[in-house]
Amino acid sequence: MPTEAAVIEALRPVEDPEIHRSIVDLGMVKGVLVNGGHVEVLVALTTEGCPLRTEIVKRVTEAVSGLDGVAAVDVELTVMTDDERAQLAESLRGGATETGAGGHAARTNPFTDSRTRVLAISSGKGGVGKSSVTTNLAVALAQRGEDVAAIDADVWGFSMPRMLGIDRPPTVIDEVIVPPEANGVRLISMGFFAREDQPVVWRGPMLHKALEQFLTDVHWGDPKWLVIDMPPGTGDIALSMAQFLPRAEVIIVTTPQAAAQKVAQRAAYMAKKVNLSVVGVVENMSWFRGDDGKAYEIFGSGGGEELAQQLGVPLLGQIPLVSELRAGGDDGHPIVVSHPDDEASVAIRGIAEKLITDLVPKKIFRPELKII
Repeated sequence: MPTEAAVIEALRPVEDPEIHRSIVDLGMVKGVLVNGGHVEVLVALTTEGCPLRTEIVKRVTEAVSGLDGVAAVDVELTVMTDDERAQLAESLRGGATETGAGGHAARTNPFTDSRTRVLAISSGKGGVGKSSVTTNLAVALAQRGEDVAAIDADVWGFSMPRMLGIDRPPTVIDEVIVPPEANGVRLISMGFFAREDQPVVWRGPMLHKALEQFLTDVHWGDPKWLVIDMPPGTGDIALSMAQFLPRAEVIIVTTPQAAAQKVAQRAAYMAKKVNLSVVGVVENMSWFRGDDGKAYEIFGSGGGEELAQQLGVPLLGQIPLVSELRAGGDDGHPIVVSHPDDEASVAIRGIAEKLITDLVPKKIFRPELKII
């Protein structure tokens, strides 16, 4: 017959689907009762309205059912007390707090001393498909088994929640925000805090504070990649990015036409002025393939290659104009998932491959090397 200790060990690999840590280590397993082949497990949810309670029950049931001698599993759910949530929140902060003015605890930027590669996807103007590229590139990295997080920093034109298919807000545990996840990408966005029809009318200092909170008040874990959908242009967010994430690698998205390429060039020069590394160019809407199989260059040609040459960086890829890419963004089904064999998906996965294997960061962080 199974023992209580054996059940606990079977549950140790089971992760909370939002926090991505063992439910045993998080203190969510509150009791185990073994009666012959019948096992009862009491699990405390982090919040009353936990949106993934069904998934937690499923994971616990599957883990315990695999033990020899187990004939039936019952999972009972309760909710953490306020004190338990406070302890969990402190654990999620991971010691990333410091004493601020007045003796109050102040959160610090977790990406200052991490090995996370930060990709800032930028463009000179709107309408070039930057958010679609960002969303699908993040998912393509996740499909490669990479640990991926994303920030929708386009606070005026937030669209990544819809594009990723996320329809629920983040979970908040004692002021720590746990980002929702879809298609292997966990995301924070202004779209979780404002209605789609509600304009964000903010000046620079408020935008700066919002981005700071996206970085410091969210439990990110330790992602391999942080992909950021930047707002178009060269305004306040770009300046804040340089301050908060000085090791960010900038990718410029443009269309083939000369006018778009010239505007995109300004975003690249802006990045260089604030000491961010521009690592490559992505050309979107490069051609449209008709029913006859011919590629029609609707927006001209050569803009991406010319921009890359001017900046001295590689052209990472050319993405064709396909209706499935637009439809997937509207429906929450990224094209790299819904149509993996489409030439646009192949191009995006090729960009992800280059980022993983070919582009070594110029600014290498070595946390063990410190100047005293």
